[in-house]
Amino acid sequence: MVTVRFIGAGDPQKRWMRRPLPSWLPPYLQAAPLWLILGFFLALPLAMIVTVSFWDYDFAQMYPGFLTMNYTETLGSWVTWKTYLNTLKYAAIVWAITLVIGFWVAYFLAFHIRSAAMQMVLFLVCTVPFMTSNIIRMISWIPVLGRNGLVNGALIAAHIVPQPIEWLLYSDFAVVLAMVHLYTLFMVTPIFNTLMRIDRALIEAARDAGASAWQILVNVILPLARPGMAIGTIFVVTLVMADFSTVQVMSGGQSASVALMMKNEMSLLQYPAAAANAVILLIVVLSLVAAILRGVDIRKEL
Repeated sequence: MVTVRFIGAGDPQKRWMRRPLPSWLPPYLQAAPLWLILGFFLALPLAMIVTVSFWDYDFAQMYPGFLTMNYTETLGSWVTWKTYLNTLKYAAIVWAITLVIGFWVAYFLAFHIRSAAMQMVLFLVCTVPFMTSNIIRMISWIPVLGRNGLVNGALIAAHIVPQPIEWLLYSDFAVVLAMVHLYTLFMVTPIFNTLMRIDRALIEAARDAGASAWQILVNVILPLARPGMAIGTIFVVTLVMADFSTVQVMSGGQSASVALMMKNEMSLLQYPAAAANAVILLIVVLSLVAAILRGVDIRKEL
């Protein structure tokens, strides 16, 4: 005799019977925390900056509205264009120097140091300066480059120059030198990571085929290192474009950058004008990053 049991609506087992979730829903639930974080800490502040950039203001307060005055005044001023060109000049010079230094440091660590333990030790030595504040590392150049600093003292003592060199400090040279010191590691790290991923069999095959060391470097290593160089370029360029303290201190107030201009506007309570400059700077930086990503695919390095 067969007993058939019907599960009614009031049966306790009914509560354990759950309908499966739609197949499209789990990915969205997994990404929801990240979207909330990015929305609150990235999208919302950007939206506020864009909104404020269209407001009016005076010496005391801001007035909500939709005015293009801040953008027309910013883009219509030759001083602003000159400041942007000066900032791009710093970014280009610092990028070129850090790229050369960063590649050769990473190349030495990846191909000339055989022991993995020694590679890590030397790489950690490169990171030691980053255990102190950027401001401290920047200011430390002042007693080195000053009129009575270590460099001028050594040059005069060696009878190389008759009197102190004035342009070592409070000049574009000092700004570039300090930025290179601050941001070189941001170029070394991604390039070193890329070089360590290169299959050594490719280099051995090129060497067996009769390629010289220079040909291996140009035709094998450099093309494979492009993703790391692109990532380092993004890091360095964005950091230089947003740096105002180095420009202010190391130039002695004789030079300017977009970030320093925004800092001065905020100190004068000109927040809408500073917001408009921030939006323009963001567009410029994103355009540079987009150009880099268009030429190099960095997804495999992320």
